[in-house]
This record gives sequence, C-alpha cells and structure tokens, in this order.
Amino acid sequence: MASSTGTSSGSSQLPNSGSEEDLQASMHQRKQKRMLSNRESARRSRMRKQKHMDDLMAQVGHLKKENRQILTALHVTTQHYLDVEAGNSVLRTQMMELNTRLQSLNEILCCMNGSGNHGFGATDGSFTRPWSLMAGSSQPIMASVDMFQYC
Repeated sequence: MASSTGTSSGSSQLPNSGSEEDLQASMHQRKQKRMLSNRESARRSRMRKQKHMDDLMAQVGHLKKENRQILTALHVTTQHYLDVEAGNSVLRTQMMELNTRLQSLNEILCCMNGSGNHGFGATDGSFTRPWSLMAGSSQPIMASVDMFQYC
C-alpha cells in the first residue's frame, strides 16, 4: 500500500504539475500578449501625439503667414491714409487761403459798389461789372466748383 500511495501522490503531482505549467504558460502568454498590445497602443498614442503636434506646427506656420500679410496690408493702408490726410491738409489750407482772398475781393466789390470808385480812375462802372474787364482778353478764366461753394 505504501507503494501505491507514493505512486498515487506522484501521479497526482504530474497532472497538477502539467496543469500548473499550462496555467503558468497561459499566464505568461497572456502577459506577453498584453505587453505587445500595450506597446502597440503606446506606439499609436505617440504617433497620434506627433501628428497632432505636426498639425499644430503647420497651423502656426499658416497663422504666422496670414499675420504677416495682414500687417503688410495694415502698413499699406496706414500709409495710404497718411497720404490722403496730408493731401486733405493741403487742400484745407488752400481752401482757407482762397476763402480769405474771396472775402477780400467781396469786400473790395462792396466798397466799390457802395461808395463809388474810390479814386481808382474808372468812371464808366467797369469795377461794378468785373466781367467786362475780361471781354477783350484772350486767356481763359479758370475756376473750380470749390471756389463757389463757400460764399
């Protein structure tokens, strides 16, 4: 009986050993499979991260280019504005000068019309009709609309 007990315990260890080894092999295989899966997942994650970074860098480049174009357009527009503003300033100065001259001429006409010729030597009324002075002239009379708007 002793030998049968030894045999039976030895034979019971062999199947346990085999199933334990199978279990360990199965666990080892699952562990290896999980490690490979994790590595692949990490690789995909790094690739997604790199692609995202590349997309962001491309977007930065595009936005910098667009920003340069906008700044260039702003500088051109600002220069154009300054040029127009300078031209307007010149025109305002000319307008003020012409208004002053017109006012002076109107005062002269008022004085001539109101109190005679004031010693200018014209007794025929030619100063009250200034267009008659130009009747014999061959030069054209130059005028602009701006001259007549501010009377």
